[in-house]
Amino acid sequence: MDAALRFSAGIDRLNETIGRTVYWLVLAAVLISAVNAVIRKLFDVSSNAWLELQWQLFGAVFMLGAAYTFLKNEHIRIDIVSNLLPKRVRDWIDLLGHVLFLMPFVVIMIFDGIPFFLGSYRINEQSLNAGGLPQWPAKLLIPLGFFFLFLQGVSEIIKRIAVMQGAIPDPHGESGHGHDMIADEHAG
Repeated sequence: MDAALRFSAGIDRLNETIGRTVYWLVLAAVLISAVNAVIRKLFDVSSNAWLELQWQLFGAVFMLGAAYTFLKNEHIRIDIVSNLLPKRVRDWIDLLGHVLFLMPFVVIMIFDGIPFFLGSYRINEQSLNAGGLPQWPAKLLIPLGFFFLFLQGVSEIIKRIAVMQGAIPDPHGESGHGHDMIADEHAG
């Protein structure tokens, strides 16, 4: 279990670094959007490349930030229902959900995303808009983002097993989901 936890910690560090780096892409997208809007209003000039860069940066934030969101336990779940259950049941739901739903979906997206990207890269796919950007970098984000999400899924499975075995404290707090007060109120 120690080797698996070290591997998990390495994945967490990788996705923490990527997530903190992706923060800056949000700022870049906002600045590009603002400058583009000002130039368009003041000089009646627009550029498809700058417009497309905005959505490509948004795609990068979304795809590369998914694993970081999962690491920070900020992904979507139904806490209202989940917190009514005992911690042991929630741990099993998390573990089974990760193994049976998240991981197969992520693997499918990686395997479907690779040929999607490669086809675009091989032909150096360009935007259909005049002066637009190449499309393959945006398409690369799909398998890349899901690969990092796959790694984080492995890490979360390792940590959930370790928590269930009592090897480590729950990295997401006592309940694993937050909102302990709701569960505590209904337990007592």
